[in-house]
Amino acid sequence: MASDLRLPAPASTPAPAPTPIPVPVPVRPPRGLRDSVRGAVRSIEARTPAHRDRAIDGLRALALLAVPTGHWLLGGFTRDGDGALHNASPLASLGFFAPLSWVLQLLGIFFLVGGYSSVLSLRRSTARGETTGAWLRARLLRLGRPVLGVTAVWAALLPLLWAAGVPGGTLRTAAVLVVQPLWFVGVYAGVTALTPYCVRATERLGAWAAAPLLAAVAVVDVLRYGPWAEAVPSWVGMVNLLPGWLFAYQLGVSWGEGRLARRGGVLLLGGGAALFAVLLLVFHYPASMVGVPGEARTNSHPPSLLVLALAGVQCGAAVLLRDRLGALLRRPALWAPVVLINLSAMTIFCWHQSAMLAAAVPSAFAGTFAGLTTVPDSLGWVLARLAWMPVFALALVAIGSVTRRFEAPWKGVTGARKAVAALLAAAFALYAFAVV
Repeated sequence: MASDLRLPAPASTPAPAPTPIPVPVPVRPPRGLRDSVRGAVRSIEARTPAHRDRAIDGLRALALLAVPTGHWLLGGFTRDGDGALHNASPLASLGFFAPLSWVLQLLGIFFLVGGYSSVLSLRRSTARGETTGAWLRARLLRLGRPVLGVTAVWAALLPLLWAAGVPGGTLRTAAVLVVQPLWFVGVYAGVTALTPYCVRATERLGAWAAAPLLAAVAVVDVLRYGPWAEAVPSWVGMVNLLPGWLFAYQLGVSWGEGRLARRGGVLLLGGGAALFAVLLLVFHYPASMVGVPGEARTNSHPPSLLVLALAGVQCGAAVLLRDRLGALLRRPALWAPVVLINLSAMTIFCWHQSAMLAAAVPSAFAGTFAGLTTVPDSLGWVLARLAWMPVFALALVAIGSVTRRFEAPWKGVTGARKAVAALLAAAFALYAFAVV
């Protein structure tokens, strides 16, 4: 679209012919699409209760989006001579990218928000006269249905992919990637079951109820990383699984009970940052928050004290920024995507690795593609992977449009179908256990 701009000429000379000057016009979506989006945004805003804590939902959405972003950006593939895909990480060659994992590993926020939401949910359930057992069963079913769905689907897919000529190495890689985020669901279910005990601890100690968990992880780290480490059994590190991931959840319960105020947020932010710096610079903890192939030590499996230090920073920042975030999300255009992400939380979590595989597995048949099936060892790979990110996102949207039904109660599904799904999920679990 162009516009004509005419400048007046002096009266004594004839006016020159007008010269059209193109004016760039921003490309806008069709009016029908814009109206539909605006209508959806208005509908979501109108249906949001006035008492809804938008900041908590916003933090959950942020932590959720960090999971696929981190896995897609910090995980890659290599393709061998047989065309099979194998897991690789750019962190193995590009160690200076490790600080990126500090931003993308937001499990501290996720557990904080989980504890906050769980204690409020338990309080509402108790007010309705429901038992704690009934509340816990409902929470675990919400977690379990999507997990059962993704594992059952992959159990059916594996033999089909093998029959289509997909190499066994690729199938093993796919199983590892699908299972990789699911361990978190088991851990989250475990800490959710401890919610009543976290409430009691908060009643006695307030936000300081998380301090013994921090101390327990510190003791285990001293045992496994001290000069006597060779004499300590390797399983000792697994002791950190419960206190390590319960730490932020306990803080969330205290926050939900009104026992974690801004002063506590300042202490968490400052103390966590100081501890993080000491562990990195003095005690030489690995800089990456995720596992790096070839490295003897890892921070996250099981969680080390560095994970808790980072969680302290994240939780402190969340407490301090809560009011600002809540005010920001009063804008309907920002609030609508937060709602949509929260409604599809488990779908995003369970299927984002499948979305990346949906692009990589077919591509492996055609050869190597930069940023997808090439060795992740250069900045060129990083730039190419960034170009692939929208493809993964679109694949996740397409997959989620079908699989999101697993999040809702399985009404109308016969017992026989549920049994088949359970058997398929068990079969996939056995296969994954054998190859992981």
